[in-house]
Amino acid sequence: MVRRTLLIAAISVLGLGVLAASFHSRSSVEKHLAQQIHLARQEAAVFSAQAPHFSERAVPSGLNITDFLQGLGVARAAVLAVVDAARPVYDLARIRAGNQMVIARTVAGELLSLRYQIDPDRMLWVSSRGSEFRAEIKEIPSTTATVRIHGEIRDSLFNAVEDAGERAELAIRLSEIFGWDLDFYTDPRKGDTFRVIVEKKTYSNGQPASYGKLYAAEYNNDGTPYQAVLFRDPDGRAAYYAPDGKSLQKAFLRSPLKFSAPITSHFSKSRFHPILKIRRPHLGIDYAAPVGAPVQSIGDGRVVFAGRKGGAGNMVHIKHTNGYETMYMHLSRILARSGAHVGQGERIGLVGSTGLATGPHLDFRILQHGAYRNFESLRLPPANPVAKRDMAEFIATRDRFLPLLTADPSQLARATAPLTSVPAGR
Repeated sequence: MVRRTLLIAAISVLGLGVLAASFHSRSSVEKHLAQQIHLARQEAAVFSAQAPHFSERAVPSGLNITDFLQGLGVARAAVLAVVDAARPVYDLARIRAGNQMVIARTVAGELLSLRYQIDPDRMLWVSSRGSEFRAEIKEIPSTTATVRIHGEIRDSLFNAVEDAGERAELAIRLSEIFGWDLDFYTDPRKGDTFRVIVEKKTYSNGQPASYGKLYAAEYNNDGTPYQAVLFRDPDGRAAYYAPDGKSLQKAFLRSPLKFSAPITSHFSKSRFHPILKIRRPHLGIDYAAPVGAPVQSIGDGRVVFAGRKGGAGNMVHIKHTNGYETMYMHLSRILARSGAHVGQGERIGLVGSTGLATGPHLDFRILQHGAYRNFESLRLPPANPVAKRDMAEFIATRDRFLPLLTADPSQLARATAPLTSVPAGR
């Protein structure tokens, strides 16, 4: 009985010891675990403070690189360091409004890196390496292929190009090629069609495609086809020509405005003036356009007057060759100066409503040997055709590209295979 009692007591003492040891062990584990959690939280806080926080912005108009980056919270000292680091490869004073810039910073605001898209093909990278910044320009990987793009007009060329899944840049290119024969603000009709053979560059980073050489184009306007072929002569001069070798370029553009604007008043010998309330000649064309729309010179020439003149308001008067003169009236702002030479397509002012005007518009006038002419019906003087010595080479170029406008896909692939570029940036 005594032995049994002693045995029970011994077991009890042993159990209490094991239990105490167990509690001690659990307490140590919990303490160790708590320490590990605390350390992990500290490391996470440090990592979070150092982890990059990205900001992406399009460069706004009118800001230099210093003001732009400081506006995003970058310290002035860091801005100057980035500019200095980039200078050997790219001058950040040349940043262009609308281009994208991405900056990475810590939570504390320390600048880690900067990426600026110089153009569709190149990116400037500036990144911190310890206490300094290093800069390099990287090619954006891309692939170029010669493709055919076509579409049909519903309301405008720009919308038709977008409906075809392409960028507005292509519509601008087409309007420039045929701009001497067609006014793409007034001439397009529903059902018109276009086709182009063009180099199209696609990028691995998913940015919008860009376009290279446009080899051939066709625009069918209300049943009348207009065709163009790119030809480079032996001297290296490139221009677009009609299939017969005549230059598509004329001495004058077909419109003094770069963007869409309907004609609200035509050339007339007797028009009721909306302000003066009398009938009198209207010796020009009124284009309705918003204030600030760019106005371009329709041809090369010399500015003989740039200033304010009575009912014409702010105006620019240009003398061209062969006795032609043009006037651009009611401008909100004049961008040319008297005595200056301007080129075809050069911006000379902005649309406004100065002078006798009921609202913003451009009153455009053209004179030939001192007499006002109706610009809408005027036959524009052409530029030089393909030289006789180059005609055989031109015909070979024409016969290579024009058939591709209507070729089936397999023919197109075979014909353009030699033109397809090697992938870039790889």
